[in-house]
Amino acid sequence: MTLLSAPEHPGRLPVPELLRTGGVHCAYQPVVELATGEVLGREALLRTPADSGWRSPLEVLDAAEQAGLLGELERAAMSRALADAEAAAGGASHTLFLNIEPRTLSRHLPLVLETLARRGPQVRVVVEITERALALDPAGMLDAAARLRAAGCAIALDDVGAVPESLAFIPLLAPEIIKLDLQLLRTLEDPETITVAGAVRARAEATGARVVAEGIETQDDLTRALVLGADLGQGWFLGRPHRTLPAGERHAGRLPRPHAPLGGAATPFEVIGTRRAVRLAPKRLLLPLSRTLEAAAVAHRVPPVVLGAFQDERFFTGRSARRYERLAGALPFVGALGTGRPAELPTEVRWASLDPAEPLAQEWAVVVLGAHESVALVGREIDGPRSRHSAALGAPVGSPEDDEREFAFAVTHDHGLVAEAAQSLLRRFRADSPA
Repeated sequence: MTLLSAPEHPGRLPVPELLRTGGVHCAYQPVVELATGEVLGREALLRTPADSGWRSPLEVLDAAEQAGLLGELERAAMSRALADAEAAAGGASHTLFLNIEPRTLSRHLPLVLETLARRGPQVRVVVEITERALALDPAGMLDAAARLRAAGCAIALDDVGAVPESLAFIPLLAPEIIKLDLQLLRTLEDPETITVAGAVRARAEATGARVVAEGIETQDDLTRALVLGADLGQGWFLGRPHRTLPAGERHAGRLPRPHAPLGGAATPFEVIGTRRAVRLAPKRLLLPLSRTLEAAAVAHRVPPVVLGAFQDERFFTGRSARRYERLAGALPFVGALGTGRPAELPTEVRWASLDPAEPLAQEWAVVVLGAHESVALVGREIDGPRSRHSAALGAPVGSPEDDEREFAFAVTHDHGLVAEAAQSLLRRFRADSPA
């Protein structure tokens, strides 16, 4: 790893010195079963020595990144937490919740996996990912989640409900643990909070995910957490962070098994067309349906994710750009895919370029995935007389020849199938993809 010049932080112990002296450690806060008061596990919170001059973990993480040492800092914290858990467990089952920076998962995932692979068999690990990380780097976070699950880790989606838009990412990540943002306990009378709680309860019932209410500081907070639908809790009322783990503590509570990843390498048409009725229709008859699904997305109770596969840049017309710009102004994530790159591409719309030779370049899709309502229209162009005639003529978009191009298509409202289709598209959008 190439080290950058460490930034000056007067009065603070430099990050290289923190690492050299082994000053990086963790404090541990319990995650508690609300029904019984038993400890399900403990969250490891990054700490530095009291006399090191660092005011917050975020400050030292930022400084480590600037110094080219973020991966090393995270490895030191993880290694310390895993070692502490093994020592405290004494052969019993022990569960650790680990906060790993999204930038670490994106850039240093092999280092994370290597560190986790050294843990003892009695240590169960839950890795927390925020919805903000998913919006920034969908491909990177979905890949990280799949590889962490393959390594035996469960995934928690953190800060859910901080904004209602975060709910759209629950079916994409399919977390085993859903952590409700602490502000929800203070806004229980707000209709938006009720909407968040309902969506999370529905997800938990459908998948067996466990729900953690963060920020429980009083008995009233505990009651509110139960009303929200949480079955686990975290906060000073239930236990403050401590430097050491209780020796011999056994964490035997139910932790959902890591889910198998969705989607894989299949395209949306391959995901849905093999499990739903496939019909044939010309482009001109599918266009109104496609546009209606896009327009209806903004009316959903919880703002969904919208993804459109356009085959080629020339089909992402100025009219398409204006439609997608309006969607992006109201929804948490709007993406489009096709070969090349459109001349008109709104700043808020993410674009992923396709290889003309890959199957997805022959597909047309509109995928709308939300916490409640979901729908997908997927189609694959048929190499029939009409399509060949259109291609041979180089038919302009919107011409009669173009409008007669034929597609095998399917439509589904099945939440699981729509989520698979959305994942297969989102794997194309990386943090460094042009906006």
